Amino acid sequence: MSTTGPQDAPTHWRGIIRHLGPGLIITACIVGSGELIATPMVGAEYGFSLLWFIIGGCMIKVLVQVELGRFAISKGMTTLEAMNTIPGPRLVVSWLVWCWLFMFVGILFQLGGIVGGVGKVVAELGWFAGFGGTGIFTIDRLIALVVSAMTVAILASGKYKPVELFSIIMVVLFVVATLFALGSLQWSPEMAAHSISWGDIREGFQFRLPGDFSTAFAAFGIIGVGASELIYYPYWCLEKGYARNVGTPNPTNVWYRRTQGWLRVMRIDACVSMVIYTGATVAFFLLGAALLHGTSGVSNETMIADLSKMYAPLGEAGLTIFLVGAFVVLFSTMVTASASNARLLADGLVLFQLKKPRSEKERAKLLSQCCVIVPLVCAGVYLFVGAPVSLVLVGGVAQALMLPFLAGAALYFRYKQTDKPLQPGKVWTALLWISAIAMAAVGLFQFYQKLN
Repeated sequence: MSTTGPQDAPTHWRGIIRHLGPGLIITACIVGSGELIATPMVGAEYGFSLLWFIIGGCMIKVLVQVELGRFAISKGMTTLEAMNTIPGPRLVVSWLVWCWLFMFVGILFQLGGIVGGVGKVVAELGWFAGFGGTGIFTIDRLIALVVSAMTVAILASGKYKPVELFSIIMVVLFVVATLFALGSLQWSPEMAAHSISWGDIREGFQFRLPGDFSTAFAAFGIIGVGASELIYYPYWCLEKGYARNVGTPNPTNVWYRRTQGWLRVMRIDACVSMVIYTGATVAFFLLGAALLHGTSGVSNETMIADLSKMYAPLGEAGLTIFLVGAFVVLFSTMVTASASNARLLADGLVLFQLKKPRSEKERAKLLSQCCVIVPLVCAGVYLFVGAPVSLVLVGGVAQALMLPFLAGAALYFRYKQTDKPLQPGKVWTALLWISAIAMAAVGLFQFYQKLN
């Protein structure tokens, strides 16, 4: 990450790799509740038939992700600042920022479900048997409080580098866990009855839609780059230094060339992360379809026991490996999502004029305080509500409802706010429209369901 003024983007692959990072943070955030909980639920309910939908849901939203990143890098503005420029009704802030606030509350519920999931995973391992209390202070809730305290300890500085390093470690760990899961399914004699055939894969690409699509559409709001990650991504691009390396916006050929170079690095960063999280999502979907289809699915009270059925044929060792992998996946999401939402909370407090930091030092202090507040609020949600699966799906619905607005904002930035030399070509624009329409359809479907 650059600590100096404007500089040209690297063109050699070694230099490009050194400047990757925002996408890995988003990947560590993505591969969590959507993949471990919501995606196996889709597989359990529909079998292999929606494999195409899962892959498409992961890949299609990256177009909007890159467009929001393009605006942030070229203008040097955070996502909420950009959303605040959208025309329309205003009450202190733009109507779109108010829509974000609604989603933000839903995300806190989702993170409450995730921290609860971590608590249930650790409780299932049995390492702290006998330490639990009664009422709201059961062992899983106590562990959830400890996990939130650990998250605060990691994030309290408010700095970028600890989050990036943590994300890289977590991404490596859950990729290894995912490869083990699929490998055990295909090659272990104990799992032979559940191995995935080419016929199963072909079934997944018949592009059929089931009658009741509610679970799948809720999962679409979470898998891949959800609405929250679309909003997070530009923040991490800014903190990585892409906009600082571009320099102050000015309409000169030199500036446009330098900006295009860093936009290329950003696209590579986004695409690398897409490959990783799509692979992990597909793996969890296949596991759910192979091992949970035809069962009772996943419930709030028996979430971990239900999911652990995916590893039951491997005995105690397989269950332990699943639980450790589940802890890595959920904890990585808890930390990176808390870090991202802390930045949004700090930014939102300033936009709503509730906080007025007068210097970079005061802004950094505000961010550090938000890094403490967000994990503790999420722990409080789980402590008093429980029901991790329902909490996660509440966040999924809130994100799905936000998708049409983000899709519209991306198109608005593309046509009205982005300088012509930085606008994408015709093919990219056509794909952007497809992405925006698909995202809008999902959001409108969710809205329709809530009215009926």
